[in-house]
Amino acid sequence: MKTIEVPNHIRGLIFDCDGTLVDSMPLHMKAWKHAITEAGLPWDYEFFFSKKGMEGRDILEEYGAHIAAALDADEICGVKQEYFLRHFTEIRPLEPVVSIALRYKGILPMAVASGGKLSNVQMELDSAKIGNIFTALVTADDDVAPKPSPDIFLEAARRLNVPPHLCQVFEDGDLGLEAAGKAGMLVTDVRPFLEK
Repeated sequence: MKTIEVPNHIRGLIFDCDGTLVDSMPLHMKAWKHAITEAGLPWDYEFFFSKKGMEGRDILEEYGAHIAAALDADEICGVKQEYFLRHFTEIRPLEPVVSIALRYKGILPMAVASGGKLSNVQMELDSAKIGNIFTALVTADDDVAPKPSPDIFLEAARRLNVPPHLCQVFEDGDLGLEAAGKAGMLVTDVRPFLEK
């Protein structure tokens, strides 16, 4: 299996969470499907999968426009969150990326930049036994524009006190990859390293 390289000039590491550090995307998709169908709405796997990295209410705002329907975002997000928490034990760490975080623990400052809620991100990191190794967590609970805006990554770099061009981002989502590129950071698409 290929290994992920961190060039010598890099001074800070920033990780997406879902689908990058932890294999939570299958559970997120099941939770979305449950919440959307419970609301009596049509389910569109490709639409939701293409929005990974975005905050839930933003996804639902776009979905309402996509299907030309009014949605109760708070209700749907609540149902989705309840399902996600009920099935939380399905989440697994993604070793090729987690191993990088463990290798650079105490060597380089590290942050997580996720479109998920802080409580979910913290639970996911704790489940992967890496909940205490990050200097900063920037999530949907922070006042930053969601991916594909670069703001979440720029805020993570600010909290690490590392210039953006000296940060390396690890991402699995197209929106996150775009955001990290806009932030002027070294972008690593982890998907080729996670293929079985």
